[in-house]
Amino acid sequence: MEQLWDEFEFARRASEDGTSAPSTAATQEDSEQQVETDSHTACSLGKDHHLILDEEIGIRCILCSYVKLDIKYILPAFATSCARGRLRRRMSAEDEEFPTFDSFMFHETGGNQVSNLHTTGTIWDNFRGIREILYPHQIEGVEFVWRNLAGGIELNVLNKNPSHDIGGCIISHDPGTGKTLLTIAFLRTFMKTFKDCRPVLIAPSNMLLTWEDEFKKWYGEDITFHNLSSVKFSGTEECAAQKLVQNESSDMKRLAKIASWRRGNSILAVSYQLFERYTAEELGEEIVSLKAKIRKNIRKSLLELPNVLILDEGHTPRNKNSKIFKSLKKVKTERRIILSGTLFQNNFDELYTTLSLARPKFADMILNKTDKTRGRPSLVTGEEARGNWVSLASSIGNSSDDQQLEMIKKLMAPFVHEYKGSILHKKLPGLRECVVVLHPFPLQKKLLENVRDGMNNAFEVDYATALVSVHPSLLTRCSVAKQSGNVNSSVTTLIDENQKIKEDVFRLDYHEGVKSKFLMQLIKLSEAMKEKVLVFSQYLDPPSLICDHLYSAWGWRMGEEILRMDGTLDMNKRQSLIKRFNDPSSKVKVLFASTKSSGEGICLTGASRVVLLDVVWNPAVYKQAISRAYRLGQKKVVYTYHLITSGTSEEDKYLVQTRKDHLSQLVFSMEQHGKTENQDKPCPKFSDDKILQAMMGNKEFKVIFDKIIPRESNLLETLGKDMMRNGTVV
Repeated sequence: MEQLWDEFEFARRASEDGTSAPSTAATQEDSEQQVETDSHTACSLGKDHHLILDEEIGIRCILCSYVKLDIKYILPAFATSCARGRLRRRMSAEDEEFPTFDSFMFHETGGNQVSNLHTTGTIWDNFRGIREILYPHQIEGVEFVWRNLAGGIELNVLNKNPSHDIGGCIISHDPGTGKTLLTIAFLRTFMKTFKDCRPVLIAPSNMLLTWEDEFKKWYGEDITFHNLSSVKFSGTEECAAQKLVQNESSDMKRLAKIASWRRGNSILAVSYQLFERYTAEELGEEIVSLKAKIRKNIRKSLLELPNVLILDEGHTPRNKNSKIFKSLKKVKTERRIILSGTLFQNNFDELYTTLSLARPKFADMILNKTDKTRGRPSLVTGEEARGNWVSLASSIGNSSDDQQLEMIKKLMAPFVHEYKGSILHKKLPGLRECVVVLHPFPLQKKLLENVRDGMNNAFEVDYATALVSVHPSLLTRCSVAKQSGNVNSSVTTLIDENQKIKEDVFRLDYHEGVKSKFLMQLIKLSEAMKEKVLVFSQYLDPPSLICDHLYSAWGWRMGEEILRMDGTLDMNKRQSLIKRFNDPSSKVKVLFASTKSSGEGICLTGASRVVLLDVVWNPAVYKQAISRAYRLGQKKVVYTYHLITSGTSEEDKYLVQTRKDHLSQLVFSMEQHGKTENQDKPCPKFSDDKILQAMMGNKEFKVIFDKIIPRESNLLETLGKDMMRNGTVV
């Protein structure tokens, strides 16, 4: 077969002592390039071997008869420059001889080959410039990751790496405190120290472009970023690879990106969804189609090649029965870094799943502490450990005995690094959080009571309650009401009895809904103070209606004064939208964002007013949402308003959310002399919230307020007493 390239690379161990050679390329023209010699063979001329690629023999020394790698083991690889050589024949994906990179990509390369940097002192002696740009908690975090993944930060011990000390870890720092920069700093130091490092970053799809921007911001083109979720080439891939597959399938293009990443000094990034798609099911050996071979190669690459795995928003695969969790468990490397600002999501079972993903041997740690029983099958051991963990955590929050709580903290301490975000209190102007409980208007109250009493499906009740609490006309948007032929449904009956909620005049009157009225006034007053508003909603219909209100009342248009970001928005357009919103000179006044697709990982510091339009069960969702605005880089005081309609299931949901948050605070809090980190911090006063004070001082608006509760106060006690009095405690 004709040779496809004039330049080849090799990625195979050069010697038999367990070390691996950096991936390099050699040609006849640059045969003077030095390659590390085999420690057991000296060149016959008394010099280091001068290696070239002989297309008939293999990798050989031009000064002696030494052959480093026979030609039969060499697969044609990608040229390092478009200008070098030319493809003699373009190979198509239909060609059965198309390279699938098996021998090229899957030689064992270790991951511990130390570079020729200083070998004494600590990692910071080689990277003083990086340390200078980090905050103290980020420096601690980088060192913590080094200790878990490499055994320490002392350069003279990096080659030893005792296996029992090596494993994954979790960076559990509050949202907005710089986990991205911390991770980039670690990767920079680790990749320069270990030249054969092959890191893979898995993140929600809407955050990959943010990661790419951050890498370029801090390191330019020094570290290449390959976004596997995009089929477009970034220009950093091997040029010959681009030419070879430019008209081929997306699978082929992704395989080209993987091959470019495999050459080193680069990051491979992929979304959770795409990773699951390629790795969830193992293709059988009987599948022989070319497409199946390519996908199988991608699967093998993602599971076997990474020697560092980073999971951003690492709480995402917290369901032990999910496909993504099962796929991630198959990744071979145990060097894993989980990043999460909200590690505790709903319960301790989910927390166990996340911990075991970071440390696959976490089950053994639990059994050693709780049972001492050994030698059982791994599946049984894992399930027993999970049971012990849940049993251990079951009494937390219900008993004054904190012995079990302390045991849980000790189990996590070796590989979970916590930081509660005090840097935000020191560096930012401030945060004012409050829960705003609103009285529904008479028609709203009537509809909400009928929804509660007349519907049996809990999900439909939640959905209808959330919509009607914003504006009564949104009842027509409930899925039950839109089902054809469902004339007997309670929702349809309600609509028939209240025909005016279908009229446009009623629909466009924001004064008819208590939350729509509050929000419109907040936006109006914020605009007068030149502040931008960020509104989060679980659902699509409420923001659509408010956008219509803004146009009807003030002529504001989508794309000018109004922006909207949800799961349907293209990733590139999303980045452009974020930049426009954060630009202080733009015309934008308000951004409506989806709680699910926009509540994590993005920076929206252009906002100083944050509104949560509805209530979710998970307290981490609330925390992540407000942290889009309250994060490093914010220049103003951030005010947040969590809207609840009184007398509805929203109060029940919020109480459950608060209880979960209380458990999280117990487990993830720095304690000093029996007090949590935030216990001595005074509750904020709202006398400096001019907008809220103005609304409460207005007779028309004052009547809509039931209560305003500072979030830092004892919400469990305040809401619990009120709900017991009203008979609505869950």
